[in-house]
Amino acid sequence: MDFELESQLRKLRLQLGSKAAHQQQHAATLMAVEETIKEQNMAVEPASYFAALLTLLEQTEVGPKGLSGTIIYLLSIILPFVSHSTLRAKFATMMAVLSQSLDLESADVALLRSIISCLETVLMAQDAGSWSQPIAQGTFKSLLALATDSKPKIRKRAQHAVSKLLCAPPAPAVVHPAAGLMAQFVLDSLSNAKADLQVALQTLQMVKQTDMLWPESAFGRLCEALMQLPKLNTPFVTALSFQALETVFSRATESLDEDQFRDILISIIDLKPNTNDPLASEAWLKIIQKGYTTFATISSEACFQSLPDLIDLVFPDIELGKQTTREAATQCIWAMIRDCIPEDKLESSGSERIIKTLTSGLSYRFRESWALIFLLIAAMFQRLGKHAHPSMDALMTEISHMRMEPEFELKTEADAVLGAAVRAMGPEAFLEVLPLNLNADQNKDQVGRAWLLPLMKSHIRNAPLNYFVRAMLPLADGLAARSQQFVSQSRDIEAKVFDALNQQVWSLFGGFCNVPSDVPESFTPELAERLATEMFESTNVRPAICNGIQTLLTAVHTLAQEPSASGPLTQEQAVAAERHLAQFAPQYLSQLFNIFAQSPGSGRGYVMDTINAFLAVITPAEINATFVKVCTMLNEALKTHTPPSAAEMTNRYLESNPPPAAYTMMDLATSMAAYLDAERAQMLLHAASVLAKQSDDASLQKKGYKAICRLAEQPANSLARQLIDSALTSQLIPMLIESAETVGPSSRRDRLALIALLSRSLADEQLHFVPAMLSEAILGTKDVNERARISAFDALLAMGQRMAQGGVIDMAAATGAADANDDVSMQQQQQASIEEFFKMTAAGLAAQTPHMISATIAAISRVLFEFQNQLSTEFALEIMQTVLMFVAHKNREISKASLGFVKVITVVLPKEVLMQHLKEVVESILKWSHEYKNQMGLKCRHILDRLVRRLGLDAVAEVTPQEHERLIANMRKRQQRSKRSKEGHAGAHAADGNNDEDDDEEDTRSGAMAKVPAAVSGKKSFGNAYEDVLYGSESEFDDSDDEAGDGSKGTASGAGKGKSKAKAKQGSKGENANAAGARGAWIKEDADGPLDFLDRSAFTHFATADPATAKPRRAPSAPKMKNGKLLFEDPEEEARKAKAAAIAATSGASANAEGEEAGEDYYLQSLTSKDGYYRAANQKIKFHKRKPGDDDDDVEMASEDEAAVPQKAPASKRTKSNEGFAYGREFRAKKAQGDVKRGNVDPFAYVPLNPKSMKKGALSVKGNSKKGKRTRNMK
Repeated sequence: MDFELESQLRKLRLQLGSKAAHQQQHAATLMAVEETIKEQNMAVEPASYFAALLTLLEQTEVGPKGLSGTIIYLLSIILPFVSHSTLRAKFATMMAVLSQSLDLESADVALLRSIISCLETVLMAQDAGSWSQPIAQGTFKSLLALATDSKPKIRKRAQHAVSKLLCAPPAPAVVHPAAGLMAQFVLDSLSNAKADLQVALQTLQMVKQTDMLWPESAFGRLCEALMQLPKLNTPFVTALSFQALETVFSRATESLDEDQFRDILISIIDLKPNTNDPLASEAWLKIIQKGYTTFATISSEACFQSLPDLIDLVFPDIELGKQTTREAATQCIWAMIRDCIPEDKLESSGSERIIKTLTSGLSYRFRESWALIFLLIAAMFQRLGKHAHPSMDALMTEISHMRMEPEFELKTEADAVLGAAVRAMGPEAFLEVLPLNLNADQNKDQVGRAWLLPLMKSHIRNAPLNYFVRAMLPLADGLAARSQQFVSQSRDIEAKVFDALNQQVWSLFGGFCNVPSDVPESFTPELAERLATEMFESTNVRPAICNGIQTLLTAVHTLAQEPSASGPLTQEQAVAAERHLAQFAPQYLSQLFNIFAQSPGSGRGYVMDTINAFLAVITPAEINATFVKVCTMLNEALKTHTPPSAAEMTNRYLESNPPPAAYTMMDLATSMAAYLDAERAQMLLHAASVLAKQSDDASLQKKGYKAICRLAEQPANSLARQLIDSALTSQLIPMLIESAETVGPSSRRDRLALIALLSRSLADEQLHFVPAMLSEAILGTKDVNERARISAFDALLAMGQRMAQGGVIDMAAATGAADANDDVSMQQQQQASIEEFFKMTAAGLAAQTPHMISATIAAISRVLFEFQNQLSTEFALEIMQTVLMFVAHKNREISKASLGFVKVITVVLPKEVLMQHLKEVVESILKWSHEYKNQMGLKCRHILDRLVRRLGLDAVAEVTPQEHERLIANMRKRQQRSKRSKEGHAGAHAADGNNDEDDDEEDTRSGAMAKVPAAVSGKKSFGNAYEDVLYGSESEFDDSDDEAGDGSKGTASGAGKGKSKAKAKQGSKGENANAAGARGAWIKEDADGPLDFLDRSAFTHFATADPATAKPRRAPSAPKMKNGKLLFEDPEEEARKAKAAAIAATSGASANAEGEEAGEDYYLQSLTSKDGYYRAANQKIKFHKRKPGDDDDDVEMASEDEAAVPQKAPASKRTKSNEGFAYGREFRAKKAQGDVKRGNVDPFAYVPLNPKSMKKGALSVKGNSKKGKRTRNMK
């Protein structure tokens, strides 16, 4: 039986213990039917289920609450797997039974949805002849009636069934036989739209999602009916009618001719809605986009004739519409530029009109939409290609001027447009319009455009290499000469600038090497020699040259090997170019080998990539000859090689020094492994095996394993792989077993990768390799290096897959006792199987070290997750019971690994098996529930959450000990809280299906309103399925709750409210900002005159925010000139004047408000005069406390506490009263400004020394300040 059907039936059987009555009835009925099938000795297949259910349905009384609903539900599951011939034979019988349920007015939603599923499946199985029968047509009409039902769930299911039926016509028909019925139903519904608007909306929704081929006789009438709906002036109807037209136009090419299509488009254009109506405008723009792109496939000439006028009509929407309308208009014009301009019209007057329209978009009135205008200009460059020159030269120049303005905000978008221009017209035409102007003899009036160099680097494609040789190389030579000239003049800054420009020019070489069309003509011996010289002598431009050559070789080799590859070169041209480049390979390889040997160890990867690119294009004979030379140099280097010290292997040392010669030669030999013949591959294998067995130099050992891996990872039919297979028993397996004790930490990753590669291709007589290497793979799962751990898990899985294939394991060979007699050898042979592999892995549980035990548990978890379907339930339970004993281990490393195993078995074990052993699982993990170190308690709670999701909270609570009832209570409370939250969201969306108006409005708005992007919450998973189980999101409840529950409720609530308020505040700010940006703009005029709007830089003088409301910048305090003297403002004097002015303004305002004449303010005098007084709380008069040095304006009033209880102020208050005192005020002039000299002391600022301030850490600005004031800032 089909696996998908079996999985669905298995889920139904598990619902026998469900709390829902209907689910129990489904499961019981299914099991009764299966029992009947077994009793009658029928084959367990979908036809048997169908026959039994149909017979049972005929014998059952049809009713809203009877057994018929359950039978029809089971039929809806079985029918998709029944053969079409059987369904056609039983069509009349099924329709007779199902029609009785359709006639029931009291039928519930679930029953009708099941009936619709059955009808859909049966009708899909009918051939073209069956559709001419009245019973089929009547059934389809019933589906159409249900598609406009008032209940949303029934309506949606019926619409989906109708759409699926009509989109898949029976062979050999092109138009579905029921398409005429559908068209007549739609026309009848739309003609009565004014009287029954709800049915019209539901019909439009069905037409929108039905991508079918309409009958030719009804297509014109359908379009006409859809175009009449916008006249009803109903926004949702208008939007849905346009969306339905968009769907209809997707298949219009097969139903309409050119004239009919043009007339329909003209009618739709006349229906253009108001720009301020975003709902209708977006729908209209989408139908225009779809209609014109479809019309271009019918008649590109007729479509292009009206294209400029249409773009002129749509273009103002980018300026005047709302943001969604602007984006829809941009998308519409972009699609028409891409699809509606034929190749022979790229240089026509129509294209010139479109360019003129796009140029008008750079005016200031489009400033808010410049980013969208730039997208359209880039699309126009892309469509015109090389024809963009010279028609778009002025537009490109205008954008470059805007880009060079300092305050221009859309530089990234402008760079994208200029990059599209480079790709379209090529670098030669581009630089002709916008020259770089970097030469020394340029005119002063010319503007330098060095900023174009990095922009062009990533946009040059398929450009002729000859232009780089003619123009770029002389420019680079001139810049390099200027740099050397400045170096000789000791002008370092200028020298660095021109050297950087030289490097940027050379960086363009990679773009010119991206599949040029003139490789044989332009890549001459002179150019090859020049590149080799620059590559060897100039370290600054070496990466650019290497990357360019690598790009050229890789692109040409790819096009030469793939006949179907699309590109500027044909396969014949690519083969010729590859042969031409291969002529220079020997000289380049020799040069690159020298560069690789002399380059620092940490920065020569690009050189090796270039070497690999050359190795792919030269002949095998040349590679083998080169390999022999490298091996000779490797032997000579190994004779004198001494392991480098630790200081010589640091990154800092390798950044400036090359590694030893032996390392370099081994890397070069390994790079040729894929291209060697059998004899040279044997040489490499021998050398790599010798290096892998030695333990003096860990780096050489690592390179040895890497070389063997490179040979082993070749295809099975290659000579290198065949050599590995032949040497596996005699050479590799003994070498790996012998060198297990001498492997270094840095070599472990490559060694484990080699073990994984060899394990996949083991023969039966080589299976002893698995137990010999198993312990090493298990220990590798706990390695510090992450890549080593990944390789260890790969090795474990490779061993398990090979063991699952069967065979015989010679345990004597694995333990090194191969010389024993034959009887003992026969006794030590084991049959290979996946269970035997688990037994071998579980042997590590008897180890003496916690490290090995925890590694074994991790390995068992991984292989159990991978091979769960190949193990018997009894064996899996045995493994589970064995590992559960380690959960309560005192060692945390072991217990932590055991908890990870428990987390895996909660997923892989079947529910019924897990339910039987739930008690021991729960009791084992609850032993760590109160341990919070290393998050052990949190891990236990996550495992419990997984168990609750799989088995239910009641099942887990039943086996939980009494002392952990608080934990279960907390989980129950969080589950109920999560359920209430979900129900609240469902209630907000009216998911009960009874509120017809809300659901109808939701149906219409889902298709008519613009889609608002929403952020999807949740964590992303970047690993495989096992890592998702082990480290993924464990709990569906709120993890912020603790076991106490009530204690944190208030805090959590307050935090939630605070976050909500902050979010609301942030949202209001964003809305205000958008509203402000939409209101208008302000002009920033210069002080010397009005703004010149004809100036190219005029747009930089506009601001979207009101300059009057902006914060004024604090001007720096500059000295004033008076009579030739510098006058510095005194901050204290200015503050005193401001205070006096404020008091005077307050008093003047009070006097004017009261209507009194200007005179003396006695209340102000009582506050500011020396004899001022006030009344205390006891109504006694108290005079102001004055200090001898205070001025008249400085008033300090005693507090009421001081007036009632006179006492000595604390030290802190006394210190605070001195904050207003400024040292050096005795030098202040009374009548003039500034300081004067009094006595013999110059008016300098001195800080008096205080012995207390000389203590450590007590120094401050004021000598007599206390310790609490030492952090005062100096001003």
